[in-house]
Amino acid sequence: MDAGIFIRQNTAITAPPLVPEIRLHLATEMTPIWRATEETLARSSVPPPFWAFAWAGGQALARYLLDHPVQVAGRFVLDFGAGSGIVAIAAAKAGASRVLAAEIDHFAAASIAANAALNGVGIDVTTADIIGAVRSCWEVITGGDVCYEQPMAGRATAWLRSLAQHGCLVLLGDPGRAYLPRRGLRERGRYLVPTSRDLEDRDSRDAVVWEVIAD
Repeated sequence: MDAGIFIRQNTAITAPPLVPEIRLHLATEMTPIWRATEETLARSSVPPPFWAFAWAGGQALARYLLDHPVQVAGRFVLDFGAGSGIVAIAAAKAGASRVLAAEIDHFAAASIAANAALNGVGIDVTTADIIGAVRSCWEVITGGDVCYEQPMAGRATAWLRSLAQHGCLVLLGDPGRAYLPRRGLRERGRYLVPTSRDLEDRDSRDAVVWEVIAD
């Protein structure tokens, strides 16, 4: 199935509650798009549509970048596990010189491209698994809601800490996911994010923007 057609047929253009400056192609309800993806999955090996929702950690990190543009202005930003692209779009709007969104899900990559066009910003997208890679051009690394499962969270956080050791500013947006590291983090901001009970176990989540500290 064509990813662009699937996105248009199963989402609506919506502004996340914490980041009204950004519009995204999002699912208005979880069940229909999950069912549609499961049906497509049987035919085309499509992963679950995590990209179709504005998760609390990503919203918090996007809000932080828009409110503190000095963190990314004029800098190369790598957004890891980019999902819908909300953080990457916020970085571009905040004045980043270049933004690279890394997302291994090809449907998510298509949604990032569509959402970037919707918001009038330029974002490069890669579907390569970049965990473990180091590039001298990367100056700021961002990641929203990336600590939701093992072993990926363990691999990712070890890699992100190594990037911090190389001098990158590494920022995570997280609403208390199970596999967030318990050490080596400095709080940068805290936001109460309205959520849906389709996605979370409550009507709002306290999401924190963390800086990963080099040990």
